[in-house]
Amino acid sequence: MQSSPSMERRLLLKAAGAIGLAAAAAPLLPAQAQAAPARPRTTVTDLGVAIEQFALMSGLLVGDTVYIGSRNMTPTRVIAFHLPTRKVVHRTELGTGHSVQALAADPTGRYLYAGILTKGDEGRPNLFRWDLTTPDRPAVGVGRTEDRDIRELAVAPDGTVYAVGGIPGKAPALWMYDPAAGAMSRLGVPDAGATLARAVAATDTTVFFGAGSTLGGGTSKASLFAYDRAAGTFTDVTPPEMAADPSVRELAVDGDRLIVTSAGSTEPAKLAVMDLADLSSYTVTPTRGTVAKNLAVHGDTIYFAGESGLYSYARSTHVVAPVEHDAGSLGEIWGVDHTDGTLVVTSGYGIVVEVDPSAGTSVVTELGRAGAPVSPQTTMGVAADRRYAYVGGNNVIARHDLRTGEVVNLRAPGEAKDAEVLNGVLYTGQYNAQGIWAHDPAEDEQPRQVADFPSEQNRPLDTCYDPVNRLLLVAVQSDTEGGGSLWTYSPRKGTKAAYVNPIDDVQLVRAVTTRNGVAYLGGDNGAAQGPRGTVVAFDPAAGRELWRVDLPMTTGVAALAVLGRYLYALARKGGFVVVDLKARRVVHTADHRSVCPGFAAMVTSRGAVYGVSDTTLFRFHPETFAVRTVVAGIDGAWYSGPHVNADSRGRLYTMRGDHLVRVDDRQAD
Repeated sequence: MQSSPSMERRLLLKAAGAIGLAAAAAPLLPAQAQAAPARPRTTVTDLGVAIEQFALMSGLLVGDTVYIGSRNMTPTRVIAFHLPTRKVVHRTELGTGHSVQALAADPTGRYLYAGILTKGDEGRPNLFRWDLTTPDRPAVGVGRTEDRDIRELAVAPDGTVYAVGGIPGKAPALWMYDPAAGAMSRLGVPDAGATLARAVAATDTTVFFGAGSTLGGGTSKASLFAYDRAAGTFTDVTPPEMAADPSVRELAVDGDRLIVTSAGSTEPAKLAVMDLADLSSYTVTPTRGTVAKNLAVHGDTIYFAGESGLYSYARSTHVVAPVEHDAGSLGEIWGVDHTDGTLVVTSGYGIVVEVDPSAGTSVVTELGRAGAPVSPQTTMGVAADRRYAYVGGNNVIARHDLRTGEVVNLRAPGEAKDAEVLNGVLYTGQYNAQGIWAHDPAEDEQPRQVADFPSEQNRPLDTCYDPVNRLLLVAVQSDTEGGGSLWTYSPRKGTKAAYVNPIDDVQLVRAVTTRNGVAYLGGDNGAAQGPRGTVVAFDPAAGRELWRVDLPMTTGVAALAVLGRYLYALARKGGFVVVDLKARRVVHTADHRSVCPGFAAMVTSRGAVYGVSDTTLFRFHPETFAVRTVVAGIDGAWYSGPHVNADSRGRLYTMRGDHLVRVDDRQAD
């Protein structure tokens, strides 16, 4: 548990941040939202930076130094953590994208290559090279793949660099960077049905390309191709035992063997060892979880990371076993390396852990204290009561004490996509496949898991509390199988349920809200085609559908809220629909792209429904449904879509830039 290093600055911001902002007021024309004149009835209190940490997404040991790529921070960075001194000794800023997932070193150890993830094609390099002999000089952009995101890199023995990744709606290609020519080239698309490539490895003669995805809807399954470097041809070498898995997750060449791991869904992830001289000769072993990644080899033993820790695989016996150590939870692991009998683990908790697998001992170094740059991170779910406000991020939940201004970073694996505070206890929907976690600040030092669910129901998106049935409701997407589910959890009894595909087997459950013991589920679809925009009225206690209505939407439900007899539904890109719950029919539609250009969230507070988008906080009139701007240009630094929540006094909590803000709106119309 860490206090923010900038607590004093936050206290000053809080003291000075209560400023009157403009509230907006103007009737909405049926087809379009209108800007409104300012009204001094809305107070915004700045609560300081929402989350500050060094968040990471990759780690690679080169010599005696671990190179670590940042995640969801601006600018993107790679830092150098020196193992002998346990200090960050160098850093370089890449200045593009949001995360560094791919790192690879050339055989000489001189050059480190880094691949970038971006929200959109910026038209700039996404492959960078850092000369480690002159680490004080910045990394330089050396190439750009047209697939936007680089998920993995490999360097062949001759120094040629290979990159894989992807972009939504396009089959991924194999890309090559020739350092002698200084040129990037596209070698072709081995699998026209693939939605993402996440693994690559290279020898003198062959490049191995692993595809498939656990990210988003409409995903492909695992495939493995061998690219003949001389002939320029691809051959499908996917082990049939892996073909039903969501993706090939990791590849590594060790001597005369290719090591292949998968991500699992309804079955455990698998580990295969293939003979490079005869790829039809291999062994496949199930692991103990739904992911196996970050391979490190020492002698007969293959070490790898799963979603719940560190594991070993003995090639002689085909036995998978957890690696015992005293470091506690390692969270989401992004790097595993072996050196001198020690495993070096790079954890999403912002730590490097040196594990002695024979002794079961460990040394933990917090990167922020070791000199890593601690800075604001993009955020996810938000929740609050009168004492604390919480903001979710990558492997962290920031707890803001609303009395003192103190901010504490709590550790929770994955991402708190959305959350509620119930009787002083925080409950989160935790991605990826982490279920529901809870934190009672009066009793818990760190959050804990209170309910797990089928691993393929992996992406919680929206939460709300049903006070009639006393149930926490969570809307969920299944990235790997399509569709989604409704989770229910009773904080009082500790009981849980998962209702899979309550809308249909295509539509995920994007949003959930409740009234009088009935849950309303909003459907969306991660694929380009198929049904979307269905709302299902659902009895969460009995687990049965009551009725449904298909909304006049083309982009699917982004958010739901209920007030009185009316259900409000916002679509992505501003479509707005109101349903009369008694009549079970649509009574109002509008286009609110001017305040809602993308995703949105809504909450009911003080007798009105509020919404927040990437740009604007706004409010709907409870009788006319006209929209008024509450805070223009709020421009929250969200990673996976905006959120808004309310405390028991009706005050709203959301993001303005990278700061958490409290909005007290008096609704003067």
